[in-house]
Amino acid sequence: MQTRSVLVTGASRGIGAAIARALARDGWFVFAAARTESAVDALAREIGSSGGRAEGVVLDVGDVTSITHAIDRLKDRDLTLDGLVNNAGISPSAPLVHAGEDLVAKLMRVNFDGPRRLIEAFLPEMKRQKFGRIVNVASSAGLRGYKYVSAYCASKHALVGYSRAAADELEGSGVSVACVCPHYVDSPMTEETVQRLVGKTQRSEADVRAFLAAQNPGGRLVTVDEVAAAVVDLMRDGRNGWLVELDGASSKVLEKR
Repeated sequence: MQTRSVLVTGASRGIGAAIARALARDGWFVFAAARTESAVDALAREIGSSGGRAEGVVLDVGDVTSITHAIDRLKDRDLTLDGLVNNAGISPSAPLVHAGEDLVAKLMRVNFDGPRRLIEAFLPEMKRQKFGRIVNVASSAGLRGYKYVSAYCASKHALVGYSRAAADELEGSGVSVACVCPHYVDSPMTEETVQRLVGKTQRSEADVRAFLAAQNPGGRLVTVDEVAAAVVDLMRDGRNGWLVELDGASSKVLEKR
């Protein structure tokens, strides 16, 4: 495969960093994007020292101005973005009727509107060149509901629904849209959930981690490398309309065209 460029959001740590490393190993030029400049620059240097090619990009997907600046920066490079991995997200929790307007709006802004805006920015050029790979990292929360995270589930359901509709519309265009929906992942985001639950329940960290692992059908936490491998597979083959669930037991293709 000729060297192609891909933007990976939320790449400063966890799943995003694993995806960036895996795509670089697969031959992509990776624009590693996140809010913290020092973190993405360090990741780009790490990838470069391992023989890959990468560049850090400052991007807050919940901020329209930040998105605009990042898009302008990439377009000023006079390159066509060939791939987009929408991984950045947040997962605060709140009881059903107490989330509040601000929290619900923030979840939709980061988890749905950010990916949507990036797709809308780069899709026209992908369609023109008849090549594009878009993978949205959603969640099992985009497939089912969980207590105390109704707004988070709503934002991930929105992303999954958008991905399905986009895949239908883009069938035959050369641009593919797919979704990866992992259950609980052994990642910094899950660690934040662990700490919240420890504070609320007074249970030990080990007990809380075991509880979360038991919620996965496979009885264990999904690894960040498993998520990264699923993304690379979808990006490499351009599997339009695929919906891949990672549950700690296996990688399930729930939907494909």
